[in-house]
Amino acid sequence: MAAAGFAVVAIGGNALIRDRAHESFADQYDAVCALAAQIAALIEAGWRVALTHGSGPQVGFALRRSELALREVAPEPMDYATADVQGAMGYMFARALHNEFRARRLAREAVAIVTQIVVDRLDPAFARPSKPVGSHMDEPRALQLAARYGWVVREDAGRGWRRVVPSPRPKSIVEGEAIRRLAEQGTVVIACGGGGIPVVADDAGRLCGVEAVVDKDFAASLLARELGADTLLMVTGVEKVALDYLGPRRRWLDCLTLDEAKRHLAQGQFAEGSMGPKVAALIEFLEGGGRGGVVTDRPNLMRAMRGETGTRLVRE
Repeated sequence: MAAAGFAVVAIGGNALIRDRAHESFADQYDAVCALAAQIAALIEAGWRVALTHGSGPQVGFALRRSELALREVAPEPMDYATADVQGAMGYMFARALHNEFRARRLAREAVAIVTQIVVDRLDPAFARPSKPVGSHMDEPRALQLAARYGWVVREDAGRGWRRVVPSPRPKSIVEGEAIRRLAEQGTVVIACGGGGIPVVADDAGRLCGVEAVVDKDFAASLLARELGADTLLMVTGVEKVALDYLGPRRRWLDCLTLDEAKRHLAQGQFAEGSMGPKVAALIEFLEGGGRGGVVTDRPNLMRAMRGETGTRLVRE
C-alpha cells in the first residue's frame, strides 16, 4: 500500500463528531480541516485523491430540524435532506481543502458534486424498510406522523419509536462520467456524500427521487470501482479492524486477505451496523479490480496509507 496511485478516501459522518458536546457546524468544520491537512499530505506524497463521506448524524440533525418545524412548514423528504447535507458537507470539505492547498502552495482544486445514485426500483429493500432515520418519539406521536405522511415507524430497542426507510443497493452514479473527467484532470472531487441521493429511473429513463438511504460504504465502493481507483481507504472510529471485537479474545488485524474477509464476514465477525458493511464494500472493491483496501481512524490516515497501522485488505 506504500506505492502512490489513485485513492478514494471514504470518511464516516461520525468521524467528524468527537462527542455529543462537539456536534456544531464549527466543530465539524474543525474536524474537516484536520482531515484536509492529511489529504493534502497524501497528495504531496504522490497520490491522486477523490473523497466521499457519510452523513448519518448530519441527516439526522436535518430531519430533526424538519420534525420540529412541522407546525410551520412541510416535512423535508429524505432525498432532499440528503441533497441539503451533501451540499453543506461538500462546502466544508471544498473550503477546507482550498485553504490547505493554498497554504501548502499545492496547485490543486477541490470540487463538491451533489451526486445522484441510481437504485433498482424492484430492490427487495423497498418491501422491508429497515434503516432508522430522524429522532426518537413516543408511540402516539410516531403513529400520528405515520398516518399523516405515510411513514413506516418502528420501536427502536426500547429507546422509543423511529421512522424507518429502505436501504437499496447502489447500481450506478448519474454524474459518474463528469466525476471521472474531473478526477483525471487532477481535481479532488467530493462526491456521493451520505451514500448519494437515491433515485430510480422509469421506463423512459426519467429519474425520480425516493424515500430511502443508500449505504455510504457500498456507495464508496461503487465510486472507487467506477473511477478505477487503486485503493479504497475507509476512515472510521477505530484504528484497526478486530475479530471477536466485543469478546474476551479481541484480536486487532494488520492484514486480511480476500478469502479471510469473506470467511469472517460470513461467520458474523463484523457487526451489520458498523464494520460489516465496510468489509463487504471492500470485498466488492477488490473483486471489481481494486488493488487493496485500508481501514483506520482519522488521526492515523497518513500512517495507514504508509502501511504503518490500520488494517489492509489484499487479494491474497
